Amino acid sequence: MTDKLTVSVLGTGIMGAAMARNLTKAGHTVRAWNRTRAKAEPLAADGAHVTDTPAEAVQGADVVLTMLYDGGTVLEVMREAAPALRSGAAWVQSTTAGIGSVADLAGFARDHGLVFYDAPVLGTRQPAEAGLLTVLAAGPAEGRDAVTPVFDAVGARTVWTGDDGATGSATRLKLVANSWVLAATAATGEVLALSQALGVDPQDFFDLIEGGPLDMGYLRAKAGLVLGGGLSPAQFAVATAEKDARLIVRAGEDNGVRLDVAAATAERFARAAAQGHADEDMAAAYFASFEEKPGS
Repeated sequence: MTDKLTVSVLGTGIMGAAMARNLTKAGHTVRAWNRTRAKAEPLAADGAHVTDTPAEAVQGADVVLTMLYDGGTVLEVMREAAPALRSGAAWVQSTTAGIGSVADLAGFARDHGLVFYDAPVLGTRQPAEAGLLTVLAAGPAEGRDAVTPVFDAVGARTVWTGDDGATGSATRLKLVANSWVLAATAATGEVLALSQALGVDPQDFFDLIEGGPLDMGYLRAKAGLVLGGGLSPAQFAVATAEKDARLIVRAGEDNGVRLDVAAATAERFARAAAQGHADEDMAAAYFASFEEKPGS
């Protein structure tokens, strides 16, 4: 198989659009679709073929890449694409979905003769745009030559977690990683909110922990978005973070683990969304500490 592929990208939001651009830069033929076509249209300037339907997008594709909101949305869109899917094509499923959803999606792949790869990614807007995502992948070794060029175009590193995508081993690792990311995001917001409430300059806190085991680049990056007014455009949106937090809580419940921090984090994101911050960066969970936006 040639290294230059025809790749269908279904879902061109923050992550999907960046992945599509990097695939075109790598020389692949990209056929892109998004439910709101206007979000996909800018990709035409990068050389992608923007289509009106999922079926048009997957026509003749060597690889189908899905980067949509959740598992239910992926299944709905793939059903729309089903008439045009090519038996034997690889399906790179990169949407962060629940563990149960992975089994459903793998079943769809089996029924339609697709080679299924459970392949969520770690990273937000900036690493996605730079092609520096970390791909977590599970799927058959014998088909990896077909998807490796895709992973190389969108990511700096691929971590293989198993040979059977249906087990959801990559998604399981993604949920574990996201549980830490989302907890750290919520904690960052609370540190800033408490600083404000107590009249403490946040910089005094950063100076206190600088260079020690409590210091963290991610803390400083997310705090900088709040303090510097850089919440839009989002690196990773509040609404999507809430969805992921609830997937994490459900995964814990289904496996006998109570995740109090994840549950509280989901509620913080929900409050921030209700305050009008749903499309802002997830660092905007900071505002959930207040009845109204500070300064309003």
